[in-house]
Amino acid sequence: MPDFLLPDLGEGLTEAAILNWHVKVGDTVGIDQIVVEVETAKAAVEVPVPFAGVVSALHGEPGQLLPVGAPLLSVGGFAEPGVTVSTTSSGSGNVLIGYGTAPTTRRKRVRHVEAPVVKAVVKAKAPGVISPFVRKMAADNGIDLAKVTATGPDGIIRRADVEALLAKKPADGERRIPLTGVRKVVADKLTASRREIPEATVWVDVDASELVAARVALNAKTDRPVSLLGLIARFAVAGLKKYPELNSRVEGDEIVVLDKIHLGFAAQTGRGLMVPVVRDAGSLSTRDLSAAIGDRARTARDGKLAPADLTGGTFTVNNYGVFGVDGSAAIINHPEAAILGIGRIIDRPWVAGGELAVRKVCELTLAFDHRVCDGGTAGGFLRFVADCVESPVTALGDL
Repeated sequence: MPDFLLPDLGEGLTEAAILNWHVKVGDTVGIDQIVVEVETAKAAVEVPVPFAGVVSALHGEPGQLLPVGAPLLSVGGFAEPGVTVSTTSSGSGNVLIGYGTAPTTRRKRVRHVEAPVVKAVVKAKAPGVISPFVRKMAADNGIDLAKVTATGPDGIIRRADVEALLAKKPADGERRIPLTGVRKVVADKLTASRREIPEATVWVDVDASELVAARVALNAKTDRPVSLLGLIARFAVAGLKKYPELNSRVEGDEIVVLDKIHLGFAAQTGRGLMVPVVRDAGSLSTRDLSAAIGDRARTARDGKLAPADLTGGTFTVNNYGVFGVDGSAAIINHPEAAILGIGRIIDRPWVAGGELAVRKVCELTLAFDHRVCDGGTAGGFLRFVADCVESPVTALGDL
C-alpha cells in the first residue's frame, strides 16, 4: 500500500503538528481531497492527498509533531465499488512543494473497480498520550499528564489539552506560555534582527489633513475603498523606487539590492504577530494594493494564510497607530533593510501658513540597517513619504 508523506510546506519549514484529521481509517479518498490540517511555525495548512483509494492507516494523532517526509497516511489499492481509483504514479502531483507520494516500482493504469473491497486495517487502541511532542511539552513545563483532561478520540491527550492547562493561572499568579509555533518564529526573527543588524531610527511629524480628505474623496463613489494604510504603503513603494538601497538585504560581505518590491505589513492575529506579503507591490495601483493588504489581513486573522504568503518580503510597513500609540522604534523584519512605522492620526495644534490651527497629525518612523545606507538616504526616503502624506496631489507624479 502506498504511503502519503508530509510534503514540504514552504521555505525553511521542517516539521508540522497535526491539528485535525478530515478522514478516518476505512474512508474512501479521491485525488486532491483534503485529508488533514497541520500547523507549521507560520500557518495552518490543509493538505490534499495526490491519489485515491481506501485509507488503511493514519500515522499520527492530533497534536503530534511530524518531520517533513514522514508518512502521514496509508492508502489501499481499492476503493468502494464503482469508484475510479488511480495509483500513486498517476496521482495529481498537487502536493504543495517537494515531498508527497512515496515511490512505486511500476505504473498502473486507471481502472474501474466493481469488485471486492479491501478491509480497512483496524488499529489497536492508542495509549493516553501517543505524541512524543505532547509528552515533551508536558515534561518541559512540569505537567503531570494524569491531571490533563483529554479531548482526543479514545482518551488521547492532545497538544491543545496541554496548552489549555498551561494557560490556566496557577495559585501563585505565575503562568507559563510555551514559545512555540508563530510565537517562536517571531521571537527568533526579532532576536536575529537585534543581534545582526546595526539599526538606526529617524522620525518626523506630518500634517495628514489633506491625506484624510483625499481618502474621503477617493471613496465617495466607489465599491473599492482605499484605506489610509493602503495610501501610505503606496507612497512607501514609490519612495523605494527613488531610494532602492532600502529595498535590499545584506548577504555576507555584499549588499543585495532587489529589483522587485515585495511589501510586508504587520498584522496582529489570534496566533500572534504575522507579516503577510504582497508580491510585486510596485506593479499595483493604489486601489489594488489597498485591496491586497485588506484581503491578506483578513486571511491572516482567519488563520488561512498559506506559508508562501508569509515569506519573501523585502520591506515592511507597521501601522501601530491602530493600537492608539503615536510612535515606536520598530525592530527591522530580518533580513530586510528597513521598516516604516505609522502612528495614529490625531488632532493637534499645528502652525500652518504662519497661523496656529488644529490639524490631523501623524508620526512616521523609519528604522534602517546602517550597513546598507547612511542617514541621508534614510532621511530622504522618509521625507519623500512625509511630503506625499502632506500633499497627496503632488505625489501623483511619482505614482
